[in-house]
Amino acid sequence: MNIYPKNPARSFQVGKPENEIVMKDCGSIVLEHDEQVTFTDSSGLEYDVARKDWGFYATPSLNGRLKSFGLNGVLIKNKDSGRFFVLLVEEGKEDLFKNYCKKENLVVVSWLNSDSSLTALEALTR
Repeated sequence: MNIYPKNPARSFQVGKPENEIVMKDCGSIVLEHDEQVTFTDSSGLEYDVARKDWGFYATPSLNGRLKSFGLNGVLIKNKDSGRFFVLLVEEGKEDLFKNYCKKENLVVVSWLNSDSSLTALEALTR
């Protein structure tokens, strides 16, 4: 693994212009095959990304480890751009997430955090 911090971080605006969301690109991490990095925050929340020879595991198991970390996967669609995103919503922060979706014109396509929701999506592939 190689880490390349950006100091100072590159700042840029995202989302709707009237919402004034400024992101900071703080650096890059280069993973080799079969390496994993764990992201944490000051409260101890964890999130893993793993590199494989075919690509990445973008999340831990949606209805297992991710949920045990206090995060819930959700598939959303930006109604303005038509683009889809997988987001991770911290348990207890659902109201903040709903407000964000409203301000950014996002709609929930499916929660990806329970056996029932994932089994319903699976049934669509049969």
